[in-house]
Amino acid sequence: MKDGFIKVAAASPALRVADCAYNRDQILQTMEKALALGVKLLVLPELAVTGYTCGDLFGQAALLDGAVAALEAITTATKGRDQLLVAGVPLAVAGRLYNCAAVIQDGRILGVVPKRNIPGYGEFYETRNFSPGPGEVRDCLIGGRWVPFGGNMVFRCRQLPAFCLGVEICEDLWVLDPPSGRLAAAGATIIANPSASDEATGKAAYRRSLVTGQSARLCCGYLYAASGWGESTTDLVFGAHNIIGENGALLAESLPFGEGFAVTEIDVERLAGQRRRTNTWPPSPDGFDEIFFEMEPSPATLTRDIPPDPFVPRDEAGREARCQEIISIQAHGLMKRLEHTRCAGAVLGISGGLDSTLALLVTVRAFDLLGRSRKEISAVTMPCFGTTGRTRGNAEALCAALGVSLSTVDIRDSVTRHLADIGHDGVTLDVTYENAQARERTQVLMDLANRSGSLVVGTGDLSELALGWATYNGDQMSMYGVNAGVPKTLVRHMVATMAAGAEGELRRVLLDILDTPVSPELLPARDGEISQKTEDLVGPYRLHDFFLYYTLRWGFAPGKVLRLAETAFAGAYHRDTILRWLQMFYRRFFAQQFKRSCMPDGPRVGSAALSPRGDWRMPSDASAALWLAELDRLEE
Repeated sequence: MKDGFIKVAAASPALRVADCAYNRDQILQTMEKALALGVKLLVLPELAVTGYTCGDLFGQAALLDGAVAALEAITTATKGRDQLLVAGVPLAVAGRLYNCAAVIQDGRILGVVPKRNIPGYGEFYETRNFSPGPGEVRDCLIGGRWVPFGGNMVFRCRQLPAFCLGVEICEDLWVLDPPSGRLAAAGATIIANPSASDEATGKAAYRRSLVTGQSARLCCGYLYAASGWGESTTDLVFGAHNIIGENGALLAESLPFGEGFAVTEIDVERLAGQRRRTNTWPPSPDGFDEIFFEMEPSPATLTRDIPPDPFVPRDEAGREARCQEIISIQAHGLMKRLEHTRCAGAVLGISGGLDSTLALLVTVRAFDLLGRSRKEISAVTMPCFGTTGRTRGNAEALCAALGVSLSTVDIRDSVTRHLADIGHDGVTLDVTYENAQARERTQVLMDLANRSGSLVVGTGDLSELALGWATYNGDQMSMYGVNAGVPKTLVRHMVATMAAGAEGELRRVLLDILDTPVSPELLPARDGEISQKTEDLVGPYRLHDFFLYYTLRWGFAPGKVLRLAETAFAGAYHRDTILRWLQMFYRRFFAQQFKRSCMPDGPRVGSAALSPRGDWRMPSDASAALWLAELDRLEE
């Protein structure tokens, strides 16, 4: 439960139809297996105590009495354990028979939730045996104890209030208005669904999309536990297709006719945080009861996938689709700006690096879509003290391959004169020496754009904005920043995608640009090679993009970000290295907000963005003390 992670499992124990004692023992074995894995919430299938396919045997007192006896034994077995168990069982309440889910923990039944929607169509005939469950909560007698009974209740952990459980049963999910919607509005961050969905061609894919879609709609974790081996095969076959989703993502599943056990961790803090960000989240409905339970927080070993590059899809097809979608967003944003301003063309600095390459590719796409000549794009190389033959050559080759206009403005003399004018010796390699070059380049671009009635296209990316790795009123400034929403790790993949689809000289130069170290080239080259490598100074962009994603998109605390990074980069970076660069990230992120507060317009392309007009509004003088203090404690 540390950091909001709840180890959960959906399982399908083997069973025998109507053999409650056998089913009880199988359930107890499954509980032990889950306990050994550290599972805090275990969800079993619909009517797991008796089997779903008992038919008219549900009218037999022997079966119902056997079910209650098995339920009591299972409840007793949970004594002294904080594991939460959701098990399906038939129960007679106030003269009617209900298809129920019992929520059990530490030797007591916390509550019983009856199924609301009873199917009586197609292969289902539950209406023959069961009544629809009431929403209103009242008490029912089970084994001599009074227990809350009804649909309108959620189960909340006192020690971690973000862990709040709601229960619906099988058909409840498949109807027009599932109860889980009101349960989520009442605070449930996890929905448990004991189910008995039979198998049919194509049904597994539909079931999977239904579960993950509902988890996205409700911003919740969703555990779907389906009946499997042991159910009657007279007319139907059950495959034990267990599914665990979180906010639209499939976290884990046991495929039909597999082992019938799916286990992972659900991040309830992440879900609660997302709901806080969403001001359209509904208020809690009236008439709901909260049942509290105790569960002391303990670390959960993380088995869920933590991608080291959260901005970049792992599969090749997904990456290509994402990159094409983003470049389309960028190009259409630039198209609108060009049309609105009636600019004669576009001007951008081209360095032979990744960012300016992507910006040029976007600009070319925009001009092609507008039906305008690529010659109206003015690419400018501005060599100075740190420019290498490789990057300059790549810039020139790229422009030639794309058919854009290219000019060269050598700024060495003008920067040297400027440094002399302000009393700088021109030898000391300080921040003034570096920034004078960046500001001179921006001045050249702005003046060229003014001269031709054009628009300066910015090249800086989201990662540089986060770290403030840009010269204020230098490369930080443009008339439209097409890369402002694209993190550095994704910039690389976008250029790689464009290279994969290119041919001849364009493909060659794009591949060489991808192979060139990231550098602003503001310090003199050494033996013709780049001497100033960005990642040696501020840290690996893979780490910083990871930090940025979980800090900006999810608002996680520094300790949680560190823990996730340790998991994601296990074997690649040592904890001390991650911690050092994470401290650097927070220092720079807070200190450099003033640059973001006056950043140019640019298109938002993903869920994480830093525009002061939209996604991120932060005082330029906010303190990073709280964040850094937490990391200091973790360093001890």
